[in-house]
Amino acid sequence: MIKVEKLRVTFGRDAAMHTVVRDVDLEVRRGETLGIVGESGCGKSTLLRSLAGLERGWTGRISFDGREVGRQRSREELKLAQMVFQDPYGSLHPRHRIGTALAEPLRAMGLGDDQARVLQALRQVGLPLEFAHRFPHELSGGQRQRVAIARALILAPPILLLDEPTSALDVSIQAEVLNLLADQREERNLTLVLVSHDLAVIAHMCDRVLVMKDGVFVDELTKEDLRQGITHHAYARELFEATVM
Repeated sequence: MIKVEKLRVTFGRDAAMHTVVRDVDLEVRRGETLGIVGESGCGKSTLLRSLAGLERGWTGRISFDGREVGRQRSREELKLAQMVFQDPYGSLHPRHRIGTALAEPLRAMGLGDDQARVLQALRQVGLPLEFAHRFPHELSGGQRQRVAIARALILAPPILLLDEPTSALDVSIQAEVLNLLADQREERNLTLVLVSHDLAVIAHMCDRVLVMKDGVFVDELTKEDLRQGITHHAYARELFEATVM
């Protein structure tokens, strides 16, 4: 479903040039959930933003479902992959009601202000329909992240990109959001790419995990590897030993 070849992302110029992602290759099967882990600054979120079309300073090739996409994307290409961000409050306009926030992708793609789809989106993520008239500050963190997930799914993308989707939430409600994502994956046959520093989340959600360091992948682990604590690279071993799962 996703194929990345020799992806390189660079910021700055000349002496100030900094390469964040270094010629990485990546394949994700349809319906698979791939996890990407690594310390802050290793390039994992930049990779995700490049897949989403939010970073344009990259070279290489990105393909979705066999269709190559470029740095400048059409509306149809943007519909293929949508993103859920880390901060559920920061990703929602504080002065827009929830219904307005959910309708924004529809308007941006030229689909009009379809209130029936907005209400259906709320229903699908387990939120009351009257939440359409509320503002973000009137919702809890978990409810806001459910809205963010609903907004990402309202265009029915086959690919969902998740950048630390539960790290800003209380531990007590992280499981609710993860279970919602797992349910939506099952119902829609979604392909997920999940970036997280939380190895317990990765182990719970992912079929396969890539370990990133300094802009490259240094290890690949299966779900069984995660269960047994098996790693194949010294950095991956250090990363996992430093985390209590």
